[in-house]
Amino acid sequence: MATNQDINELFERYTRIEHEMKLLQDDKKELLAEFKDKVDPKAFQTALRTAKMKSRLKKSGEIQDFQQALHILEKELCIEHLD
Repeated sequence: MATNQDINELFERYTRIEHEMKLLQDDKKELLAEFKDKVDPKAFQTALRTAKMKSRLKKSGEIQDFQQALHILEKELCIEHLD
């Protein structure tokens, strides 16, 4: 059974981590704001999410399925690419 000391220590460490996470989120916002005149933040974040998703695809078949599905979905959603 947990002691009061255990619960207090857990709470203190947990809240410290939450605070650090909040500080890091603020740092990310400041970084994006710093570069907003050079790189569109929304485009960068979307590209980053997409790259992270694609990096999880290991097999060549998975990559091909992803590209095929993306192509079809972009057509269905009427997404035009500016080349």
